[in-house]
Order: sequence, then structure tokens, then C-alpha cells
Amino acid sequence: MRTKLFALLALILLQNGWAQDRLTGETFTTRSEILAQNGMAATSQPLATQAALDILKKGGTAMDAAIAANAVLGLVEPASCGIGGDVFAIVWDAKTQQLYGFNGSGRAPQALSIDHFMKNDMTYVPLHGPLPVTVPGCVDGWFKLHEKFGKLPMASILEPAIAYGKNGFPVSEVIAYEMASNYASVQDQPGFAETYLINGHPPKKGDVFTNRALAKTYEKIAEGGRDAFYKGDIAQTIDAFMKKFNGFLSYDDLASHKSNWVDPVSVNYRGFDIWELPPNGQGTAALQMLNILEGYDIAAMGFGSAAYLHVLTEAKKLAFEDRAKFYADPDFNTIPLETLLSKEYAAQRRALIAMDKAARSYPAGDMDIETGNTTYLTVADAEGNMVSLIQSIYSEFASGMVPEDLGFVLQNRGQMFNVQDKGHANALEPGKRPFHTIIPAFVTKNGKPYMSFGLMGGAVQPQGHAQIVVNMVDFGMNLQEAGDAPRMRHRGSSQPTGSVMTDGGTLNLESGFDYETIRELRKKGHRIGFAVGIYGGYQAIGVDGDTKVYTGASESRKDGQAAGY
Repeated sequence: MRTKLFALLALILLQNGWAQDRLTGETFTTRSEILAQNGMAATSQPLATQAALDILKKGGTAMDAAIAANAVLGLVEPASCGIGGDVFAIVWDAKTQQLYGFNGSGRAPQALSIDHFMKNDMTYVPLHGPLPVTVPGCVDGWFKLHEKFGKLPMASILEPAIAYGKNGFPVSEVIAYEMASNYASVQDQPGFAETYLINGHPPKKGDVFTNRALAKTYEKIAEGGRDAFYKGDIAQTIDAFMKKFNGFLSYDDLASHKSNWVDPVSVNYRGFDIWELPPNGQGTAALQMLNILEGYDIAAMGFGSAAYLHVLTEAKKLAFEDRAKFYADPDFNTIPLETLLSKEYAAQRRALIAMDKAARSYPAGDMDIETGNTTYLTVADAEGNMVSLIQSIYSEFASGMVPEDLGFVLQNRGQMFNVQDKGHANALEPGKRPFHTIIPAFVTKNGKPYMSFGLMGGAVQPQGHAQIVVNMVDFGMNLQEAGDAPRMRHRGSSQPTGSVMTDGGTLNLESGFDYETIRELRKKGHRIGFAVGIYGGYQAIGVDGDTKVYTGASESRKDGQAAGY
């Protein structure tokens, strides 16, 4: 009876415009920042955070610890990440006093082209199965990053993940929820049930879960290096598996894979330099949003006000129109980054915003259709090195396909390709990297590190990055408060990649915004929506340039933990 009453109450609240509560936590509760001098780690799962700290205490660098944490996350958070996916990073190197960018995204199979979809009257790449599978870039990324910034041997770095894979770990609350919410659509994919289900169901909170197949795969990588994955037994297994199930990813695709060092791009927002990676990712959208917002007195509007949420939403719409038109693999396209990030261009775009009315459309395409899932982590060490790293398999449980006895799911990032228009910047081509949603971020001030942060969750990421920066710079929140504050997430029309938004989309508001604000936004023409679990998961590390003290933050939307020593 009590459950039915709670369900009825929730329905009444929704019908009257009230936002739903978060999965964990109350409306804008927060807690103290974490402070430490010798090292700091912030990840979306405490076991991964502790693995990172253990590596730091053994003399490992921030990069060693980040890879260790990522390996553990691939085991304990399998709906979101793993070595079947891609990796991106921004690294502050204390020795050279410089930022480095890394793009570890994989390419489309050489044997797959847009013609396959057009001949079969397919207007989009399916979310699951063999067709969306692209080359996994994660393992190559680990070794490239480790070669430049690591110290400990890879066997030591992967040891915590191997141990948890063999001996088991208790499944945490939010991860159990995500697994239970998303397994049904992929449970019939080859290898999935054997790897992730117990008696036909995913593990519950507190169940001790093992993945000995993944532990063995990690051992092969630790012993044989990146070639064990791309040219050895693992690659041969993936090749045979894909052939068996009519896939296109081949041994040659894996063997020829390479990652890229890239120069991060930035804009200055009220004295802070905000850094993102250039396309094929979407980080530029966060920078475009901030450029547009800089023209308003955001602080005077006040956090949670209708005026602020209105301009934030319209800035997102404008930036995402450019995201749809221009963001793609730079190896196949010329991308006008200098123009997109200029203050002059931001002023032109800002002039299109009406303060009293939400726009139903702006002049470009909208690509906001994905439901991406990701994991973000950040680590800092005693020498001052800081790593901002994000890793993903794309949607929850990705393609759903698990190669025999390897223990990990293959990503479905190819679902982001446009297969309707050969002239589109993000049109599928053999060997092309798809448009990517996962983006690490970094903030410097006066040329020195200030903050490493990220916020996982598909299209919410640039929106979330902008909100974190505004919360700290304009509203004076600290590192923890900036992440715990309620967020918005605007979603465009759920139409095929590259289509034009014509109905204004939906402005989703998390619990914590008052009803008067919702009423004012509706008066401006915003369609308001309420949902649970779509606002991302934030982790961050800040550093005081004078005291060298690190500040860590993690939030209640995930099972995360920030910890230092």
C-alpha cells in the first residue's frame, strides 16, 4: 500500500510540474570538499579511487594511477566503460608546465561504408549488434599515455583490476541500477548473458560479482603490451567473433589502429582559460556556450533564475547547431575552429537570442539524439601532474556483443555516424572516426593549473561543463557545490543525425529549481521536462597554486568518491 501511495504522489507531482528526485541524495545537498597534499583521485566508484591512491602511494605517477582506476572501472562499471571503448585525456605535465591533449578514438571498419546502409534502406546505424562496432581505442591509449607520463610497469598498474576480476567485488548502488535498467535490450547479444548476468538477471546492489575472463584479458595485456590486444590472441578472437556474427571489424582494422596527440583548444571566460579537445569530440560546444554566456551579467541573474536558465538553454541550442554541422573527424574535414571559438562569432550568435522567447529553431542541424554513457576520472600526484581522463563504450552496455572469453563488451560508437547523406561532415566512411561525445576538461589561470574536471553522460557533457564553470566563476560555488547544484539538460528533437530542430526541444530540469522559475520558463515558450539520471556524473580536482593543496570533489549522482592523502 505504501509503495502505491508513493507512486501516486510522484505522479501527482509530475503532473503539476515538479521535478523528480535524484537517484541518491536530496535537493541540492552538498558536503565538504576533500583536501590533501600528496595526491588526489576522483572517480565514479570508490574501489577505483582507492586503486588510484594505492598506485600513487607505491610511487606511481598521476597517469599510472589514472590507468589503474580506468581498468577497475571497466570491471566494476561495465555498462558505462571498458577496454572495448575509446579514451580521451588532457594532461598537465609539471615538468614542462604544459597541457597535452590525447585522442584515443577508434575508426570505422575499412570494409564498411555508407553504401551498405543505403542499399539496405537503413536510415541510421542500429544501436546494438555488429554494425555500430568501431575499433576500440582504449588499450592503445593507455600505452601511449603511459609511455609519455607513466613510471610503474603495466603489470603493477593493472594488478588491482585483475585481483577484483578474479576474487569479485560488491556491486555498488547506482551501477546496479544502471545495469538493471539497461540489460534487457542487449541480453540476447552473443556473449552478453554469460558475462554479465546471474541466472538471467544482472547483479543487485551488494552482490559479489566476478569477471575472470576480463581478469585474464588484463593479464595478457599486462604481459604482452598493447600488441597483445591489437595484433595477438585478443585481436584474433575479436576477428573470428565478428566474422561469425556478420560483423565488419577485422584483424587488419585492429592491427592498423593508432591514436593521436592533439593540441587542446580554449577560450577565456572572465579570466579563466577553459580547455577542451578539438573535434571529432564535442568539447568545442562547451567553449562556444561559454563565449555566448560571457556577454550576459550571469551573476546578477542569480543561480536557478528563469533568466539564467533561458540564456543557458538558448546558448546550448546555438552551439549544438554548429556541433551538428561542423564537428567530425578532422582527417576527413576542414573544421573552422578559429571562427567557432572567436568572441566576434559568439557575439553574432548571441544576437539571435530573444530574452522573452525560446527559439523553436536556429539555422543549422541538430545532432542531439544519443543516450551515451561514460566514465570520467581525474588524478593528481605529489609532483603536480594532473590527469583529466574520460573513457566510454558509448551507450549502456554498448553493442551488447562480448567476444568469447574476453570479458568485455565492444563499443557501438559507430551509431553516431550519419548514413543518410554522403556529403555530411559526419557521414560514414571506411577508416573514419565518428563524432564523439566524451570530453575531458581542464581549467588554467595565468598559465597555471587550476582545475581538472569532467562530467559524463552523452550530450549533457558540454552543457554540464558550462554549468560547472558558471557555478564557480559567476555564482561563487566551491568545487563540490558546483557539481552538486541542480542542473538543466536541453534535448533537441529525437530525429536522425544531422536533422534540423524545429520544435524547440525539451528543457529538462533536475529537482532543486522552484516552481516560479518553471512557470516563467514556460511563459517564454520552453517545453519543460523532468527525468531521473540524465544529468551526468561529475568529478573534479582543484589545486591551490600557492599552498599546492589539492581539492577533490565527487557527487551523489554516481557512486563516486574523491579521496587523497
